[in-house]
Amino acid sequence: MHDLETRELRYFLAVAEELHFGRAADRLGIAQPPLSRAIRQLEHRLGVRLLDRDRRGVALTEPGRVLLREAKIALDAVAAAARRTRQAGDRQRPLVLVTKAGASHELLRRLLDAVAREPGAPAVEVLLCEVGEQAGLLRDGSADVAIMHRPYDDLAGFDTEDLAVEGQVAILPATHPLAARDELVLADVSDVPDLPIARWPRLDGSYPDGPGPEVRTQSKLAQLVALGRTLLVIPASSRAWQWPEHVAVPVVDAPDVTTVLAWQPGNRSPAVASFVRTAAGLRSGS
Repeated sequence: MHDLETRELRYFLAVAEELHFGRAADRLGIAQPPLSRAIRQLEHRLGVRLLDRDRRGVALTEPGRVLLREAKIALDAVAAAARRTRQAGDRQRPLVLVTKAGASHELLRRLLDAVAREPGAPAVEVLLCEVGEQAGLLRDGSADVAIMHRPYDDLAGFDTEDLAVEGQVAILPATHPLAARDELVLADVSDVPDLPIARWPRLDGSYPDGPGPEVRTQSKLAQLVALGRTLLVIPASSRAWQWPEHVAVPVVDAPDVTTVLAWQPGNRSPAVASFVRTAAGLRSGS
């Protein structure tokens, strides 16, 4: 058996991130010798070398890089399990709904109004986040349900309920010639020399290649558009954060975007079940 203990994973994670036994020991609040022994024992039990050690320092081996990735996932899952367990015992805790700031604003308003009208409806706390953060907040137990968008958001492993399907618009500086058009196609906005399209992070956090600025926050993006530095293509309902210096023009051949409600599979919370039923009824018009 090669079962791993959370203590071992925390020790290894500290060393792997610091690449220095002394700094890792300080971070953990322990002495360096027992930390070194724990890592050697872990390597012996797993039958692989996790770290290369020499006078120049510490470096991860390939098995070490694998364990670094897996240790983060495992420790996050343990923390999420503890958080969700504590939450299950708190009957006064509100249901937490996470959504990107500015996204699906009108749908969100109607959903919250519909939930509030339900007899015995749970209190709902709205957690606003930046692009791509909903999945992590849902997985670690910080949120119970999330409004997300297919195909852009990470829906892997979640149960979902489709809420709406919509087209996309280009958000442009009001002074740009394209802003005077009634409609655009993707070819019109994909290669504008003086207005490169903004680059959002991929699901793994990396950015696609291109001349446009790297953006992660709505506030940064809004200001760059207003300054005439970039444009973007987003779901039509996400234009709620649009500034007076912006113009939204439909992009008629952009793929449709589906707004979904997502939650952890196997969630038996009556509050989540009630919320999902209300959301499904909102789409059907019941």
